Amino acid sequence: MRWFNRLLAPVIFFIAYRLFRSSINQKSIKKHDFVMKLFRFAADNGHKRALSVYGHLLHFRGDGAQNRIQGGIYLQQAAEKGDVKAQYQMGKIFEEGFEHYFQADNSKAMAFYQQAAEQGHQLAIRRLVDIYENGELGQQVDSAVADQWRRQQPEL
Repeated sequence: MRWFNRLLAPVIFFIAYRLFRSSINQKSIKKHDFVMKLFRFAADNGHKRALSVYGHLLHFRGDGAQNRIQGGIYLQQAAEKGDVKAQYQMGKIFEEGFEHYFQADNSKAMAFYQQAAEQGHQLAIRRLVDIYENGELGQQVDSAVADQWRRQQPEL
């Protein structure tokens, strides 16, 4: 049965995401609860994007520390599966720390920023430029590395 749920997860995520973005019953609590249950089903069955979206909703918009911690756990799973947005968000979470579950950890923050930047995430690239220009997160000031990352930013 688990394999069936894993096959169904992308379809459930697609439905949830469409409902989430829909303007129909935008302020409905019932719609919100239903969509969150769909996101959770897809996330609990390993769908990478569902882990990222649901984790983001819980961590950054959830009520209470437990929901925010659970959101961070989902984000970390998505990041480990290669989701670029979740990698950047986990970099921020490990840079700042959150509650007792996510202790501030410079090496983990750097690893997640690096992974996201290597996939072209612009905020992660910008953060790495700042880190190497200012010698933050335990890194030495290194203008050559900062310039290397700066060259990967698009021209404005």
